[in-house]
Amino acid sequence: MAKKEKIGVVYSTNLDYQYCYDEEPIAETLPTEQQKLIVALDKHARGGKQVTMISGFVGTDDDLATLGKLLKNKCGVGGTAKEGLILIQGDHRDKIVALLQSQGYTKAKRGN
Repeated sequence: MAKKEKIGVVYSTNLDYQYCYDEEPIAETLPTEQQKLIVALDKHARGGKQVTMISGFVGTDDDLATLGKLLKNKCGVGGTAKEGLILIQGDHRDKIVALLQSQGYTKAKRGN
């Protein structure tokens, strides 16, 4: 079992002192109709290759990965979902906006 870090506490003279760990709040996934997703084309620092970038997702990493997998399967290409972004290889902006709207993401909009 790994030890938890005691950030900021070096020593306490209080014999009854109990260190309180800051619990990271678990991000709760917003309902699909409340998500404000932005679908944009990105080609910066990618060797001239284009990727469709979906940003603005609010929720857990598992839900982000599930949405990313759905979009990759429907577009028939590769990609990744991490750090709140979904990257899909190639320019699939119109198709992804249509897919997101069919899934209930009413505020999905196309950027660029």
